[in-house]
Amino acid sequence: MEGFNITSPPLIVKDKIIVGHAGGEYALRGFLDAYDVMGKHLWRFYTIPAPGEFGSDTWKGDSWKTGGGGTWLTGTYDPELDTLYWPIGNPAAMTDRSVRGDRDNLFTDSVVALDPDTGQRKWHYQFTPNDGHDWDSTEDMVLVDRVWHGRQRKLLLHADRNGHFYVLDRTTGEFLAATPFIHQTWNGGFDAKGRPKPIPGSNSSPEGSFLVYPTAGGATNFGAPSYSPSTGWFYLEYSEAGAQYISAPQVPQKGREYLGEGPARRLPPRGPNDPAPNAGIKAIDPETGKTVWDFKLFQGSLANGVLATAGGIVFASSRDGNLVALDAKTGKHLWHYQTGGNHAASPISYAIDGRQYIALTAGNVLYSFALPE
Repeated sequence: MEGFNITSPPLIVKDKIIVGHAGGEYALRGFLDAYDVMGKHLWRFYTIPAPGEFGSDTWKGDSWKTGGGGTWLTGTYDPELDTLYWPIGNPAAMTDRSVRGDRDNLFTDSVVALDPDTGQRKWHYQFTPNDGHDWDSTEDMVLVDRVWHGRQRKLLLHADRNGHFYVLDRTTGEFLAATPFIHQTWNGGFDAKGRPKPIPGSNSSPEGSFLVYPTAGGATNFGAPSYSPSTGWFYLEYSEAGAQYISAPQVPQKGREYLGEGPARRLPPRGPNDPAPNAGIKAIDPETGKTVWDFKLFQGSLANGVLATAGGIVFASSRDGNLVALDAKTGKHLWHYQTGGNHAASPISYAIDGRQYIALTAGNVLYSFALPE
């Protein structure tokens, strides 16, 4: 056992089955595979390049062999551009950056655009170079066609675990914009090509970082976001809190977690501008990157998500057991239902004989709600 496992369903693209893997916290080399419908292996894209391949110089020594880079959340496909967009997870060792060198560690914490017929890379964008925080970029890549800054564009929208909301041109991979959507203290801005400018002392180290926002769980995670063509806004659940990142050397061993974490200590005190831990649901305007409204939740979560509907309602699951309905334009609370069970999934919508339903799981129970006829 090397630590590979599967936590998300494959993606069917034309006559191919595209499947990734989890286990990026282990001493392994990540990849993405394609099979035909009879199970024949067609191609493999390694998320950690070997010597001589593009990006290999972003790894120190032989660290590429155990560089992590899981592909554990299902990607997104654009049939018009015939392009596959796959999110890539964190590097390994997860926290100890010394083994990887003070380098970018491609293609971890990135989105990679691939040719689905060959697995060849078209372009990539890295959200967090040289990550020592466990900020996988496996949050959904949302594909939107819309007018942006006066021009019709094919966009990729992405709210990352590192606390920034990104707008990319999905045809070329061009960086268009990035804006913090929670309080963040690790990045001082971006250069013209979209490379972040990390604040000294914010990354992991044996001495420990200062109190960095967001935490390892991230500002958002694998709970589904949603985009509404009606409002033109992006909706997501978020968490806002800080953590200290402490590294320690670890010898990589197959089949064992390869984290490189130092012992936990009492957290440094919050600064005068650092908020207390909080969570909620936000609407973000991709045109400006600014938050339009913010609905607070009792508890943050890695898994709960939102669903924006054409009826102008945002449905959200919350960790405290409530299914919540909000006005998509104002964030006003319209309705909620307490299921009595923990939520770890996002709501879905479906229709039968023209009647719409909203469903989600809570604990071991599947709930379905019918909208009025």
